[in-house]
Amino acid sequence: MYTYYLQGLTMGLAYLAPIGMQNLFVINSALNDSRRRAFFTAIIVAFFDITLSASCFYGIGSLMEKYNFIKLGILLLGSIVLIKIGLGLVKSKAGEIKKDSEKMPIRRTISSACFVTWCNPQAIIDGTMMLGAFHVTLLSNQALPFMSGIISASFLWFLGLIFLISLFSGRINAGVLTVINRICGVVIIAYGLSLLKNFFGLL
Repeated sequence: MYTYYLQGLTMGLAYLAPIGMQNLFVINSALNDSRRRAFFTAIIVAFFDITLSASCFYGIGSLMEKYNFIKLGILLLGSIVLIKIGLGLVKSKAGEIKKDSEKMPIRRTISSACFVTWCNPQAIIDGTMMLGAFHVTLLSNQALPFMSGIISASFLWFLGLIFLISLFSGRINAGVLTVINRICGVVIIAYGLSLLKNFFGLL
């Protein structure tokens, strides 16, 4: 079971690391707020990320267990989406992150964290394809360790991001973020190819 936990952990970290709306929101907090407030922001973002991941994993997964054509379709689409995301990341170049002197109220922090997670159509589509596709390859007793890894990845990534940015805020630039994107792009492409292999195995 530990193997599936590690699989979920590595997949979660690779999927979260690319610089997107969630990460920019957390990075902005790390650059502008107190460390305590920034960690609070990271926990809020992680909570919404976990709820989205669970919805993607269990929602589409239950349908795929009943209908084989949905299973095959999601596996194929999931592998294509992951490979496309990975290729895009390998070619991408992150923009400069600018400091903002304005402090965000707690209520706005919560609502904004919810927005950047749940109101991001691309994140919902990609999460459904990725996690739903992996749900197909797992037995019922393997799903919980895998999702435990996904949950751990959310907390480790966002809290770790706050910690690192707060320590090295003066050294973080677009070049560093670009390297992160490209490394994670390669990892996501590898996972996409793995799903594509499973798709052909079920034909």
